[in-house]
Amino acid sequence: MKFKQQYNNIPFNPSKVPFFYGWIVLFAATVGVLCSAPGQTTGVATFTDYLIENIGLGRDQISTAYMFGTIASSFILTYAGKLYDKYGARWVGMAAALILGFVLVLFSQSDRIIKSIVPQTSNVYVGVAIASFIVFFFMLRFSGQGVITMVSRNMLMKWFIARRGLVNGISSVFVSLGFSIAPLTFDMLIQGTSWRSAYLLMALGIGVFFLLFVFVFFRDNPEDCNQLPDGEKHENKEHNVIIKPFKQFTLKEARNDLSFWLFVLPIAIYALFITGYVFHLVSLFGEAGIDREKALAIFIPMSLISVSLAFVGGWISDRIKLQYLLFLMLGGQIVALFSLANINNGVYYYAFIIGSAVPSGMYNVLLSVAWPRFYGREHLGKITGFVMAIIVFASALGPILFSLSHSVFGSYSYASYFLLAIILIISTISFKAHNPQDKYEM
Repeated sequence: MKFKQQYNNIPFNPSKVPFFYGWIVLFAATVGVLCSAPGQTTGVATFTDYLIENIGLGRDQISTAYMFGTIASSFILTYAGKLYDKYGARWVGMAAALILGFVLVLFSQSDRIIKSIVPQTSNVYVGVAIASFIVFFFMLRFSGQGVITMVSRNMLMKWFIARRGLVNGISSVFVSLGFSIAPLTFDMLIQGTSWRSAYLLMALGIGVFFLLFVFVFFRDNPEDCNQLPDGEKHENKEHNVIIKPFKQFTLKEARNDLSFWLFVLPIAIYALFITGYVFHLVSLFGEAGIDREKALAIFIPMSLISVSLAFVGGWISDRIKLQYLLFLMLGGQIVALFSLANINNGVYYYAFIIGSAVPSGMYNVLLSVAWPRFYGREHLGKITGFVMAIIVFASALGPILFSLSHSVFGSYSYASYFLLAIILIISTISFKAHNPQDKYEM
């Protein structure tokens, strides 16, 4: 589309940069994913107690609003992917930054907005507050967790083919480290100003500065900038692995491929699992006699292992079939889920840390690399939009699944065993998770 390309040389021509512009795209995409942090679960969790205190909702009520807002956002992410294919990373990224900046302003004034609609003494106050937060969370999760993440990752995957896994591994290291310190950073911002000012400062940073950053550095396709992916020509196969697709799949064709579901379901279940146990972490570990400090301590070693695996997994994914990394992810999930169901102060505590770190490291690799390698770049937005819709939908169900497991059956273990059963079923047929491009090899 002409509009998608016509401003590519403003404010500068990427082809005039003295080195391959894809390395700038790597930097820009990494910044993009990091700027989605306010819309991620960790970003929301940092502000939850302040929202509860100032608005007068219970934890269950705001969690319910979060769930419905997240689920609602998942229903339009496939459409956002279509817009990405049509308008490109730059324009869709700017629109998402504007929406995220705007909704952060709404969050900063959420108590005032709701109380201006209906007095807190009114019988309908709670209903209005929950409905308002469903709308706020819908916008937050759609723009932050959904669109900005999707656009940034897709852009990076389009600029590289042979080094796709390597650059994704590099990006994942900084994203993992950034997300691990995001809660602390947000909390420092709150303590240094106030929860309201912290939201406003983030709104300014994303709605103005990040929006300008996207305009300056984001570019959708290397071909639109008179460049080649990786900066050089590559054959379809390298290291005896198909890296450049022979066929460009539509979303419908991708959904009809068994490998699509064998990759997307473990990724979605991991998203459901991590949001579920993180949401109830202190209570879940406390049930096993593990104190708050030791429960929260899992994230440091987990992050170190995960970051290392993300880099190594990204690098090696350029040289081996992704099916082997899928096996590794499934194995890690089996260990993590079984360990969580039997969590204690001993061996299962450490097994859970290692088991959870493995799928965490593989998550970013498979989520980014699989779709362009298997299905091509032409319809990448629609395909990844649909993938993100499934992941966002699944992540919304995590907290409620673990909550119901505890309230109905008296233990969080049942939720873990339920997810473990699904992963075991997928594992038995994962040997069929082949690259569909193999059938088109000449």
